[in-house]
Amino acid sequence: MTARTDLAAPAVATPTRWQDRTGRILMAITAAATLVPFVEGVSRLGGLSDDLILTEYWRTCAYIVFAGMWAMLAVAPRKQRGMWELLLFHKIAVTVQATFVLDVPHAVRTLVADGSVSVTTVAAYVLCRGWHTWRRGALGPDDNR
Repeated sequence: MTARTDLAAPAVATPTRWQDRTGRILMAITAAATLVPFVEGVSRLGGLSDDLILTEYWRTCAYIVFAGMWAMLAVAPRKQRGMWELLLFHKIAVTVQATFVLDVPHAVRTLVADGSVSVTTVAAYVLCRGWHTWRRGALGPDDNR
């Protein structure tokens, strides 16, 4: 006679309440902090030469996009499939690039700024279990749409 053993699905460690809250707060602070360079960029646009205006406008608008992405993660950290990874890729890549061009104007500033948001995003990713967005059913019953 063989005994039947039902193997339960392994439990997935979900974040504790304080971990989730801390990660969300980090993302909210990062989103708010990103508005500072946006405002700075808007204030610079009026005095730029024609050869710089489009690039600076594009970069200034990008701050709003990044602030929005971090805000969305603060609101629903496990419902944004791929967003964590896109943010981490971009911010870590820019940080690494800045370390190789430290003699370029604003490289140190970029290293500190993008390095800081890389650290806060990695911390929030771990605290909020951002990788759970890739689990089947994480986005709801129709998560493959």
